[in-house]
Amino acid sequence: MYKTALILAAVLLPLTGCNKKQETGDTASVQKESPPRHIPLDGQSNFRDIGGYQTSDGQVVKSGLIYRSGELPKLSDSDVQKLADLNINSVVSFLTTNEIKSRGEDKLPDGVERLYFPIDVDMGEGTSIDGLITARKTGDFSQIPAEINPDIHRILINSARAPYSKLLRHLINSEQATVYHCSHGVHRTGTATAIILSALGVPWETVRKDYLLSNTYRKEEINKRTEQLKQLHAKNTGVSPEEVDMANINAFYILEGSYIDASLKEAVKEFGSMENYIREGLGISDEEVAKLRRNLLESSP
Repeated sequence: MYKTALILAAVLLPLTGCNKKQETGDTASVQKESPPRHIPLDGQSNFRDIGGYQTSDGQVVKSGLIYRSGELPKLSDSDVQKLADLNINSVVSFLTTNEIKSRGEDKLPDGVERLYFPIDVDMGEGTSIDGLITARKTGDFSQIPAEINPDIHRILINSARAPYSKLLRHLINSEQATVYHCSHGVHRTGTATAIILSALGVPWETVRKDYLLSNTYRKEEINKRTEQLKQLHAKNTGVSPEEVDMANINAFYILEGSYIDASLKEAVKEFGSMENYIREGLGISDEEVAKLRRNLLESSP
């Protein structure tokens, strides 16, 4: 176990131009989706519909009902209108109070229900949010272990059971469109998506591909951000940008399938299967899962 805090408010996202091979989702399927999975927004690059995926029994997740995203306070007026056009009824935020104070409230259409299911996890030493804030202010990621990513997903499976249970119950009891998000739509949102799709019977290989789509949609933004961090660290330490050790920064921002696989492995380790995790760990009954599927699945065309 690491002595440093696990950062869940992190921007654990892809980086191109590094030595480590970057995994991506199926970009061909992204381009040919109908209706489109990705919803381009001026103020959020990782807003997407998780509908359209096929389940193991041949059904399909309904489009237009469940959207995953990163934070939403930077939306333009045009973006807000897009959300209104999507008939978004509720938005679930996994951000903590401190994150919301720092980033701002979501900018949403009038009348949208705002639900707050905050998720923050600490390994027991230090404060996760404070650790992230320090790293982002200084560019010093030396205290953010390169191996942190799979551990984040493992810990989320155990520590975020209450908010994930609330999210599932919200989806079970709602027949209207819901958005759920964290800061960048990767860790907390990625684990939530894995749980939702698993509850609906979507194969894990599809879950992994959906997770890796963040590598596609946030590429430009993360290239810009990692360059900023390199310059910041160089300035604060008095070295040239070329001398900055980017290993931990790069590792922090690159997504691999093994990261989200850690969620499944932890669920299997603790509960025997993801299905048992949903039933026993999240307290969602078989009847509730059946209702969720009735609400969100349809016959394949």
